[in-house]
Amino acid sequence: MSRLLLIISMMMIISGHAYSGVKNSKHDLSASSSANIKSNSEQEICVFCHTPHNSSPISPLWNRASSGQNYQPYSSSSALASIGQPTGASVLCLSCHDGTIALGDVLSRGNQISVSSTFMPAGPTRIGTDLRDDHPISFNYTSNLANTRGELVNPGNLNGAVKLDKNGQMQCTTCHDAHNTDNEKFLVMQNVESSLCKTCHNKNFWNQTSHSTSNKVKANACGNCHTPHNAGADERLLGSNAEEANCLTCHDGSVANHNIQNEFSKFSRHPIFDYSSNQQGAHQPNENVESTNRHVECVDCHNPHAANGSDPLKGVRGVNQSGNSVDQIGQLQELCYRCHADSASGSASRTTRQFNRTNTRVEFDSGNSSSYHPVASQGRNSFVPSLMAPYNTSSRITCIDCHSNNNTGGPNGPHGSNFEPILERNYETQDPTSESPSAYDMCYKCHDRSSILTNESFPRHSFHINGGGMMGGMGGMSNLQTPCNVCHDPHGSEQPKLINFDRSVVSQSNSGRLEHFSNSTGSGSGGCYLSCHGQNHDPCTYNSSTGAAGGCGMMGGGGGGGGGGGH
Repeated sequence: MSRLLLIISMMMIISGHAYSGVKNSKHDLSASSSANIKSNSEQEICVFCHTPHNSSPISPLWNRASSGQNYQPYSSSSALASIGQPTGASVLCLSCHDGTIALGDVLSRGNQISVSSTFMPAGPTRIGTDLRDDHPISFNYTSNLANTRGELVNPGNLNGAVKLDKNGQMQCTTCHDAHNTDNEKFLVMQNVESSLCKTCHNKNFWNQTSHSTSNKVKANACGNCHTPHNAGADERLLGSNAEEANCLTCHDGSVANHNIQNEFSKFSRHPIFDYSSNQQGAHQPNENVESTNRHVECVDCHNPHAANGSDPLKGVRGVNQSGNSVDQIGQLQELCYRCHADSASGSASRTTRQFNRTNTRVEFDSGNSSSYHPVASQGRNSFVPSLMAPYNTSSRITCIDCHSNNNTGGPNGPHGSNFEPILERNYETQDPTSESPSAYDMCYKCHDRSSILTNESFPRHSFHINGGGMMGGMGGMSNLQTPCNVCHDPHGSEQPKLINFDRSVVSQSNSGRLEHFSNSTGSGSGGCYLSCHGQNHDPCTYNSSTGAAGGCGMMGGGGGGGGGGGH
């Protein structure tokens, strides 16, 4: 052992550090080292970094010149720290690890020391001069930064192995100690369950999230998705450039209980594969809650630092029923409103409606709609005899009661479905459609088919849906077969009973009116002004309690009447 090594070893002991030392570590480049990269003849160990005389004017007795490189520092849309060129100890580390200065090029020798690899070889330890895919260094880690950023530990509480330099900056030496081989990768402490990461990063809800508590992934914790060096995606140091790939590594059924990846291969799906991490319009943590440039990634709907088995949407931002941003959704639809309400393009209707509204939040709003499915509030209509248990007129439903995986044994939620638009069950909208349990399976999940076809809520249901059916028909109208979608808007309408006509099928009556009216809330009576399938309603009235209908006639003809009268 050289005198210099002895001096440094004594200093380490005096300072209270009982490290296993540099000898035979990867930082031991002496000829007698067991490391793969080493000198062909030089026996000294410390000389590759330190010298007692004629050193560089950088502590501690540095024996290497700075590379003088212009580095590309880490940057991120969500970074609040000012990150510039490397300083302090990080410059010393990079004199080897940027790969631009020969490993044997030291100040104390007239000639380079011969080393089996002249420069740091390509691989994970060669950081290079592009630091955009590496954890940020050489920035001021201040209390103000911690308070402004949030989810960062105050630097005054960093009293253990993790330390800032004398200028209060985070450096390579905050996480790595070149003389300490007690932990892998020269870390200053063990990183089991990401204990090193959590020394600075205090993520809200982390201790309850599945990524922290699951036996399958908790040992690697943060490292399952993030990597501090040579990351696949520069911003936020994700392991893979494609955001969804970081999730689907586990959520393809190989680790997580459900195969979410399979859902995104279905006919109708949220198109998470359409956006890359570096693409304009992809998810950014600091983006507006209401998406002005619509896109969808896993992290638009799930917070990986908060989600758990009982609450997969924990810690997710949204928009409440009043249109205001909320940091934590209280109801599921508040998440959906991020894209399907006040965003630039809203939620385009697949049907050309009489009232063509694209804002789902408004459709479900009791102050803006005469009728609506009871998502945001209890419904208005007290007369819905077709509802099946456990539903009643006081019930509330959620978006995923309709929009979800079509495989009931699969993962819940609107990831993908074989039925458009991401519906749990089939819902035919083409006019005409032959009525069957499968054709309107989505409706029949809550509304009893028998009740609909026996006209308990509307004396012409069977006639419209079956083209006669149980109520009989009239000449030329036995194949009417009108789908539910022609009359009803499944979200909400400015007219009662979700009536919002499909204008590709329904037009104005002979008197120029297109309207549905209900005689009173909770009543099974009302009427329509319209023309469709060759029939003029001007108006056609109905009463469910008596089964009577009147004023329904052929185009250009007089009124029909009675329970078996015209359309």
